[in-house]
Amino acid sequence: MSVMSDDTSVAPPAGATRMQSLRLFAERRRSFWVVLSLLALFTAWEIAGRIPISFAFPTFLDTLAAFFEMVGDGTMIRAFFLTLQPLVLGVAISALLGIGIGIAMGLSDKLEWLFAPVFIVLQAAPMAALVPLVTFVYGIGLVAKTLAVIMLALPVIVLNSYKAVRHVNPSLVDMCRSFQGSRRQQIFRIIIPDASPVLFAGLRLGVAAGFIGVMLAELLITPTGIGDLITYHRSVANYAHMYAAVAAIIAASTVTLALLQWFETNVMRPEKRRS
Repeated sequence: MSVMSDDTSVAPPAGATRMQSLRLFAERRRSFWVVLSLLALFTAWEIAGRIPISFAFPTFLDTLAAFFEMVGDGTMIRAFFLTLQPLVLGVAISALLGIGIGIAMGLSDKLEWLFAPVFIVLQAAPMAALVPLVTFVYGIGLVAKTLAVIMLALPVIVLNSYKAVRHVNPSLVDMCRSFQGSRRQQIFRIIIPDASPVLFAGLRLGVAAGFIGVMLAELLITPTGIGDLITYHRSVANYAHMYAAVAAIIAASTVTLALLQWFETNVMRPEKRRS
């Protein structure tokens, strides 16, 4: 009598293992080139500062030392705390309103005719010229700086959300309709999931615009946060500290956008990571 084995484990297909190896290799190669490009940038920065190309252009090492000095004495941390307040408020409001308005515009022709020209004009308008008007109406407090963030972030998120809904695959909507799906099911199970890649792309662009808005607010409305560091150290010709503040806000923006992309890929759309 033959004895059947109880081992039911199945080895992964050779093709799947090969695909995983290729993805791992691609990720490592991408990381290598990112590190190499940063090293090249910092090396060129150091050389340009030592030549020097301008008396107001410090070396990379001097800028790095100034950054750690401001972190050590708490100046940089306090500045970021002040900068993040209008930024977080403005981006949160822009995301909630922008995605909702954009989806509504994509679903309704009447709302598109009503709101699309407004947001197209707002996106094309020179916001730096409109910031003083906000200051005139709302003063130089948190409200004015939050509005400056919203003015730059909201049109980007609205228009990208609107385009995302308008470019949903029509065959998916027709399939849902043929199975007698309700309008609510079409929106929440077909349209929004299919539009989610462009929705997230618009959200990332909105966050980037929000960083621009908060820096305009701190440079044009009232010198606080990172904008205050930039303005003050420029006025006293302490250029290493000024460049450190500029580099810090650029790095913060880059890391934030990278974290948003990671969140989209690994949490909201894990199928994109596996593909």
